[in-house]
Amino acid sequence: MGTLYSDIPSWLHRVPAGAKLLALALCGLGLLFVVDTRGQAAAFAVVLVLYASLGAASRPTRRLVVAALVASVLVGALHAATGQPLVGLASGLRLMSATMLGAMLTATTRFGDLLDVAEWLLAPLARFGVPVERLALQLGLMMRFAEQFFVQWQRLADAYRVRTGRAGGLRLFAPLAIHMLVTARKVADALAIRLKL
Repeated sequence: MGTLYSDIPSWLHRVPAGAKLLALALCGLGLLFVVDTRGQAAAFAVVLVLYASLGAASRPTRRLVVAALVASVLVGALHAATGQPLVGLASGLRLMSATMLGAMLTATTRFGDLLDVAEWLLAPLARFGVPVERLALQLGLMMRFAEQFFVQWQRLADAYRVRTGRAGGLRLFAPLAIHMLVTARKVADALAIRLKL
């Protein structure tokens, strides 16, 4: 299974996963409450500097950032078409900042560490009979499949571009859906076998 995690060390690799998740949550909330375009521009500038400070460690996530840039431009263009260019600019900057923050977390945090944090956060629910380990595993699988979705999309897009010299676009939706369904089935079978042991 592909991953956006980078083995190239950076300063953010040394920060505990829990601290990074907390910072991501707080920054995400902060971005929602900033409505001024100048504020969003300032936040984006800070996030951009932080992302750039990772250096080569950010390499696995750069395509994700480029995809977010395209989406941000489309969002901005849509708002501009409705006569709200400043709202579109603020929305695009917010999307870019949030994506880059998430990319920084993904590139510098191992999946197992995120799962450990999820189990720790959910531990109090065990008193009420909630199966914490299973719930944490479900959250982990959700994060992993979201990441796998992007990785597989890029692989299909690269293969199609090599064969045809053109971008795949919506043509890739059917093979991507089939691949994700097959992967989900394999994971489900593996979990079923594990639970029976």
